[in-house]
Amino acid sequence: MNSFETDFKRAVCAKGFWAGLIIELFILFKAGFDSDLFRMSVPVLAAFPYSTAWLAEYQSGFIKAYLPRSGVMSYILGKFLACTISGGFLETLGCALYLLIKGEEAQEINLMLIFISGMLWAALSAALAAWSSSRYIAYGGSFVIYYLLVILYERYFKELYCLYPYEWLKPNHTWVFGEQGIVLLLSGMILALLCVYYEVLGRCLKRV
Repeated sequence: MNSFETDFKRAVCAKGFWAGLIIELFILFKAGFDSDLFRMSVPVLAAFPYSTAWLAEYQSGFIKAYLPRSGVMSYILGKFLACTISGGFLETLGCALYLLIKGEEAQEINLMLIFISGMLWAALSAALAAWSSSRYIAYGGSFVIYYLLVILYERYFKELYCLYPYEWLKPNHTWVFGEQGIVLLLSGMILALLCVYYEVLGRCLKRV
């Protein structure tokens, strides 16, 4: 069974995906891409589509029927990839529609950075859901971490711009390898979160 294909279709067809997209578009047209409101919404909205999907299946008992057909590795990777890609896709689609309508007024938007940023925060939410078995921590935890990184940079560590989430969306500093440097950094973080997710979720599935 192609677990990723099934999970991705479920993610982009989920109510959470479309609710997140509508909210993002409202924020963009109301406050703009450069607003703190939009930037602070990224870790929350990216988690909407699929970050707690495995938890819902685990608590409902559906996983007992699904897991033997997909296999543990395929199940875990399918869930993680569907979560991260749908989270990045939600953010990118919202910004692309905004860019299409606003035209030259929104040319500063880099969709590649939007996509990889959305993937990162969706991955973090998925890892938090696996670790805590809590929807509240999954949705709220990534926002809290995002906010702490913003505060640490703006108030205490101005030299650590590489860990400033706003910089990942629209860089204002010179990066090694340019914007590709941001992609490499966030990709490394996503791979690290995949390792955490796989380890934690693997232990949970042994009890199924």
